[in-house]
Amino acid sequence: MKTQDFSFKLPEELVAQEPPAERGLSRLMTLDRRSGAYAHRMVRELPELVEPGAVMVFNDSRVRRARLFAQSAGGGKVEVLLLRRLGDRLWAVMTTRMAKQTPGKVLSLPEGLSAEVVEARPDERVLRFSFEIDDGYLERNGHLPLPPYIRREDKPADAERYQTVYAREAGSAAAPTAGLHFTPAILEALAAKGVELRFLTLHVGLGTFMPVRAENIEEHRMHEEDFTIPEETARAVNAARAEGRPVIAVGTTSVRSLESAWDGKGVKAGLSSTSIFMYPGYEFKTVDGLFTNFHTPESTLLMLVSAFAGRDRILAAYEAAVRERYRFFSYGDAMLIR
Repeated sequence: MKTQDFSFKLPEELVAQEPPAERGLSRLMTLDRRSGAYAHRMVRELPELVEPGAVMVFNDSRVRRARLFAQSAGGGKVEVLLLRRLGDRLWAVMTTRMAKQTPGKVLSLPEGLSAEVVEARPDERVLRFSFEIDDGYLERNGHLPLPPYIRREDKPADAERYQTVYAREAGSAAAPTAGLHFTPAILEALAAKGVELRFLTLHVGLGTFMPVRAENIEEHRMHEEDFTIPEETARAVNAARAEGRPVIAVGTTSVRSLESAWDGKGVKAGLSSTSIFMYPGYEFKTVDGLFTNFHTPESTLLMLVSAFAGRDRILAAYEAAVRERYRFFSYGDAMLIR
C-alpha cells in the first residue's frame, strides 16, 4: 500500500490556528464505520451519543514546556524540542538545523545552561546538559510545543488550552489533542449517564508525529513510546469486552496503548512501550469506537483511522469535512467513529 494513497487536498485556511472560543464548541462528525454514513453534530452533544455502560478511555498525559531556544557556537538560533529523558542530564531531542547538530557541538541556553551533542540518531539527537533540567527551569524558559502547522508563537492562553482538563503527569512533547475538546461539564454528563471514564498515560513523543517517508507504508517503522495502564482501566475494558459493552478510545494514543497492551486474552495493566503501527488490514482487539480529531495527509494517524473505518470511508468523510468547512488538526473539530 502506498503512502500517497492517504493523501487528500486540504485548503490551508481550514487548518485551525486557534482553539474555539470555548471547549466543547467544536463541530463533531459522526461516522458509521460499517456503512460510511456520516452526520454533523457538536462536541457538546457527545453525552447524547454514547450509551450507558460504555467505557471511554482517555490519555491523561500533560504537555511539558518542551520547546527551548538555544544558540550555536557561531551565534545561530537553534530550537530544541525535548522528547524524553534518557538518564542523568541526558535527553533525546529534535532540533532545527538537525544535520548540523553533530557530536561535540555545544549549544547555549538560558540561565547558563549548555548542552553537548553526544549522539546523532536518524531522527533525533542526544544532548547532555550541564545541569539537570527540572520543571521549574522549563516553566521559566520553555515554550509549549505547538505543532508546526500552527503558524504562530505560543501565547499565554495556550498554557491552558493546549492541555486537557484532566491532564496529570507531565511528559508529552505534543498534546493528545482529541482530549482538548472535553470540559468538566461534558465529563460529568457522560458519567451521570452511566458511561465509565477511565484513564491511561502515554507520553506523546516522536512515534506519534514522525512523517512517513517510505513510498510503501509497510516499510515505515514507528519509534517507541512508553505508556502505563492502571489496573482499574484494564479491569473496566476487559469487563466491557466480556459483557458486550462498547469501549471508546479518546484519541489515537489511547488506541495504540490499548491495542499494544492486548495479550491475547485481555488488556494487561502496567508500564510498557509500543511501536505499534496500525494501517488497513490491522484487526482491532480492544476498541469499538474512536473519538479523534481530523489528521494530516499521509500521516500514521490517518492510516490508523483508515484501518479502523476503512480508507475509502475515511477519505470520503474527510472530503465532506472539507466541503462543510470543518477545522482540521490539533485545535480543530472532531470525529466520533463507531
